[in-house]
Amino acid sequence: MEATEFVLPNVWLGILVVLALFGVFYYVGWWAAKKTTSEEDLYAAGFAIGPVTNGLAMGATWASLATFMGVIALIYKLQAPFVYLWIQWALSIPLLTLLYGTCLRRMKAYTPASFIKVRYGNEAAYVIIAWLCLSMVMYALGQMIGLGMAFEVLFNLPYNYALIIVGIATVGFITIGGMYGASYNAAFQMIVMIIAMVVPMGAIMKFMGSSGWWFPPLAYGDMTAAMLEQVPTFFDMKYDYRWYFALIPAFTMGPIALPHLAMRVFTSSSVKTARWSVVWFILFLGLLFAGAYTAGFAGNYFTATTGNEIAKADQTILILNVFYNPAIVAAFVVGGAIAAGMSTINGNLMAIAGLVGGDLLGIIAPQMPGKKKMRWGYVALAIGGVACILLAFKPPKFLVTSILWAFGLLATTASPGILLGVWWKQANKVAMIVSSVVCGVIYIVISPHVLSGIVVGKGLVAALGMSEAMLTVPLSFASFIILSLLFNKMEVSAPTIEDKKMIDRIHGWGSDYDEKRYNGVSMPAVLVILSIIIFIWGLQPW
Repeated sequence: MEATEFVLPNVWLGILVVLALFGVFYYVGWWAAKKTTSEEDLYAAGFAIGPVTNGLAMGATWASLATFMGVIALIYKLQAPFVYLWIQWALSIPLLTLLYGTCLRRMKAYTPASFIKVRYGNEAAYVIIAWLCLSMVMYALGQMIGLGMAFEVLFNLPYNYALIIVGIATVGFITIGGMYGASYNAAFQMIVMIIAMVVPMGAIMKFMGSSGWWFPPLAYGDMTAAMLEQVPTFFDMKYDYRWYFALIPAFTMGPIALPHLAMRVFTSSSVKTARWSVVWFILFLGLLFAGAYTAGFAGNYFTATTGNEIAKADQTILILNVFYNPAIVAAFVVGGAIAAGMSTINGNLMAIAGLVGGDLLGIIAPQMPGKKKMRWGYVALAIGGVACILLAFKPPKFLVTSILWAFGLLATTASPGILLGVWWKQANKVAMIVSSVVCGVIYIVISPHVLSGIVVGKGLVAALGMSEAMLTVPLSFASFIILSLLFNKMEVSAPTIEDKKMIDRIHGWGSDYDEKRYNGVSMPAVLVILSIIIFIWGLQPW
């Protein structure tokens, strides 16, 4: 087979597309800056974003540059089993909204750490802020590196120069616009992403002979027989049951704690709007990912039928468009990929600003005037962006081995504290801190990215955090519950009556307080038993 790499036929078309996109991004940022007059505007867009705009922005924040590159590369390599990874990720925002998002929306939180501070106190908030900031830096760094590589390939520039150009340009419009700018820019970016993914793939599938080319979910339905003839293993289930189950703690429990996704729910104009935003999110993300799956399918079929091997799997959709579509279409697809990367950095940097400027300063300097906190929020935005650019020059392996690895870390350190804090009145502050710190450290130690001699699992399951999460996520939930019951009995930082009343209020009960509501031990006991079973299962050799 002949190895094929991406080369844009006309670089100037790519430059025009990128300049047009940045023109829109900066205009929206300038417009948004005029609307940003308070902390609520800066961190939560005034809690005023409508359902369609927020649904688009949720999809854009969730998707990232990986959708155009890494996700399609994984579909190209893993083939059909990748659908199970995607299902777990796609559940994150619906579950986030259902399990705690609308509850925290009632208290007008800026980030999940805002809730942790109120529910457990300042010490617990320090711990969660540290874990969330680490995860956001890991996430944003991966996007920044991807954007640098995209500009490197697109414009034939040395990587460092490409990184500086795209990094400064990206951080600039995000810092100017705040959450208003991030919201409307993300909505526009999602529209660009859907068009760039779906329409060109329809044309490609028509060329390949699909009669369902006009709608991505049908694009390869009638080509199943042809694919099986060319690639008989494409639809095979290649892994054992534990591999698929491990996706739940690693890729379902982790993303629901991502602050940049939660902040999208918090920006909604009402609880009802937040719920409708999820409906639109599912629709828009479904369209985008139908296109991504079509690209992964088409990449395998392209290799099998033309004899052209795709040298770099993350260039699959770009190579397909260069091979089958006009140069202007290929340039627009590159623009879609760039928009995807920027949409996620939007959310990552806004989350860092909210965590530092809103949550951390709220603890350190609670009397600081709102205007001064806003200035520090802008500073946090800019510093977070510059830090990502600097780290991306010589990226530490620990931070960029896998963005997905960060999901397991969040599932271990943050998700238990948030979920049990919302749904269980007996959740104890000291228990949360101990379980989060200890289990988080264990997760890091037993991963292949830090101490290579101490690893649970091997290969893909370890690199992505799946095998580690099978141990530390159930351990974190079980230890949190057991320690909460123990510390409460010892009267060590037991929840106060005000803590318990707050739980009823955020669930919409107002002043109708009931001591028994969300206060039982039956369901926590069941959760402990299930966690122990999963923990023992995860200990078995991978």
